[in-house]
Amino acid sequence: MNEQQAFWAQDYAKDYIHKNSEFNQVVGIEAWKKMIVKTSEITSVLECGCNIGRNIGFLNTVLPQAKKSIIEISQPAFSFVTTHYNIHHSFHGSILESNLEGKFDLVFTMGVLIHIHPDDLLANMQRVFDYSKKYVLIGEYFNRTPVMIEYQGQKDRLFKSDFGKLFLENFSAELIDYGFLWGHIYDDAGFDDITWWLFKK
Repeated sequence: MNEQQAFWAQDYAKDYIHKNSEFNQVVGIEAWKKMIVKTSEITSVLECGCNIGRNIGFLNTVLPQAKKSIIEISQPAFSFVTTHYNIHHSFHGSILESNLEGKFDLVFTMGVLIHIHPDDLLANMQRVFDYSKKYVLIGEYFNRTPVMIEYQGQKDRLFKSDFGKLFLENFSAELIDYGFLWGHIYDDAGFDDITWWLFKK
């Protein structure tokens, strides 16, 4: 594991689960309906970095028939998700280490790429892109130029960037929608001023 992977897999795993255990379902469902309104025929979903599965929970209402799969680096979080939700495919480890079979109609990250060191970012995006059959959705903290922000006193744990532009410049995909989940409205559902981009392959 590199420095960032070890941090999220071990140091903050249980603490993060505790802090992210309760969410406003109504607001979370509304957010997901907004983000995928321009999609169609999604029968399989892969979340890369699901933590305790709040998005899986929201999507079980928004896309009830779609099979849900996950990649999660934290053992406590992985155990929680696979115990509490009906998960089709699962991988415990990093996105780069993952070896899930097949492709998925919708592959997404939500507050995950911000925690990956910029040197490893494109390789992780490549894995996300490769897993997708149709759509890629990225929800992260936006900044026009890459910047490192201290996370709870720790350096090199959180990076803001224009993830959408980086994705467009490096992968063969079309931007079909984008938006902003203002924390004033969406914090209760675990979305903290997230900018999201929806791409179609």
